[in-house]
Amino acid sequence: MLPRNWELTVQPSKAPSSSFSCQALGSLCSPWAAPRVGPLPPAPAMVRISKPKTFQAYLDDCHRRYSCAHCRAHLANHDDLISKSFQGSQGRAYLFNSVVNVGCGPAEERVLLTGLHAVADIHCENCKTTLGWKYEQAFESSQKYKEGKYIIELNHMIKDNGWD
Repeated sequence: MLPRNWELTVQPSKAPSSSFSCQALGSLCSPWAAPRVGPLPPAPAMVRISKPKTFQAYLDDCHRRYSCAHCRAHLANHDDLISKSFQGSQGRAYLFNSVVNVGCGPAEERVLLTGLHAVADIHCENCKTTLGWKYEQAFESSQKYKEGKYIIELNHMIKDNGWD
């Protein structure tokens, strides 16, 4: 089974239309066979599996930004940073209002440090590394501000452009 969004295409094989020599055709004839006259039999179809091209967003160069530590894909502008006071599963994490180049998995309920939330793991669309999660729903009224926001763990991102 192919991964989601991959494409299977069948293309005819490009075999020569007539025989030149056993050396040129390789395994199509043996050194003991008489030279072939006329066209070759039709070649079997070749199957090619190709990965879809993922559009990659690029954030403006005049802003400080965060990028994936593994592949350098842009993730978020510093202007979208809400808080640096979060804890991820592997250490400190930041809360962002919006992100780019990030895919989202299915939502599931988890009990986090601040209570029960419906969250979906997020990953870098370029290298597929899990980065953190998206808050889909908060069940406590004091946590509603997190809904639709993103957590990215510090060990998966780097500061990029304009941090001097």
